[in-house]
Amino acid sequence: MYVVRPVERADIGALEAMAAVSMPGVHTLPRTREGVHAAVERSIASFAAQVDIPSEESYLFVLEDLRAREVVGTAIIHASAGSNGTYFAFRNDVIQQVSRDLNISHSVHALTLCSELTAYSQLSGFFLTHRERAGVEAALLSRARLLYAMLAPHRFGDRFFVPLAGRLDQDGQSPFWNALGRKFFKMDFLEAERLIEGARNRTLIVELMPHYPVYVPLLPGDAQAALGQIHPSGQLAFDLLTQEGFEADEYIDIFDGGPILQAHRNALRSFCASQRLKVANAGAPLEDAQELVDYAVAGVDGTFRAITVRCAPLECAQQIHLPREAQQALGVAPGDEVVCLRIGSNEGDAACL
Repeated sequence: MYVVRPVERADIGALEAMAAVSMPGVHTLPRTREGVHAAVERSIASFAAQVDIPSEESYLFVLEDLRAREVVGTAIIHASAGSNGTYFAFRNDVIQQVSRDLNISHSVHALTLCSELTAYSQLSGFFLTHRERAGVEAALLSRARLLYAMLAPHRFGDRFFVPLAGRLDQDGQSPFWNALGRKFFKMDFLEAERLIEGARNRTLIVELMPHYPVYVPLLPGDAQAALGQIHPSGQLAFDLLTQEGFEADEYIDIFDGGPILQAHRNALRSFCASQRLKVANAGAPLEDAQELVDYAVAGVDGTFRAITVRCAPLECAQQIHLPREAQQALGVAPGDEVVCLRIGSNEGDAACL
């Protein structure tokens, strides 16, 4: 059984081990020991804070394999992106160019540095140590942070976005960065990412990045081809996010040109398709396994915990029958309330109400 829970100081060693692993498709996780310690302390303080409006809080969750007693994944949600600075991105623009003398009018695709995503709530840092063989626990890890946001809406904004790492070449270089960012930073892609630690709110960005529109047709072909494309290792995260309700919109990452997905909370399944049920003790198992579907289940009160449960469809139910092991993992008892969200390949069958 897997559980998603807030990070604890005891998890630091496992997180440091993850940081030591090459993660070319994740640019939003801390990579240094100091960065890991700072992220854990910031998360612990954020969960403990009494919050009226979203500010600089950052909530770090871990995926724990309870049987192995091992942390195997992380995911982060920031209350307000760029709250200690300004969050920068490139906006996809279409510029109209007109020549009255030549009687010519045409549209040009351009990228414009902007800070419009500042103060949106941001998802980041999604990483699994066993991504290639991940099951429903991947959906649990991705969705749990949004279930927490649904349970504590005052801690987050109305809009959310997720930057996904862009396409790299076989040498780990970004064609988009080499065509644009490298000309201003005077360093290669990986060096720049280490310098900025995945952040997009540093003052040096606005100091070095061009403030004028960048005409996409003037970029090399490989840079244009990489525009808005995700790193192959990010496909799992992309699939889970689009199933949740996120869409690629008009923004791209300023470093590698990866897509930035966004959504209003009312479009997200964690907000509009989850349901609250009372816990009951598990009864006899169903004989027909075809009737069983997967749910992410999280406790409503106390310390946040989320697990996956395979059971009969709950759309018309008033209770969810949980075995003792599941109740213990969630810290709940019969009569307590939990929130449930259908996940997995069958999740689209549960329409938003």
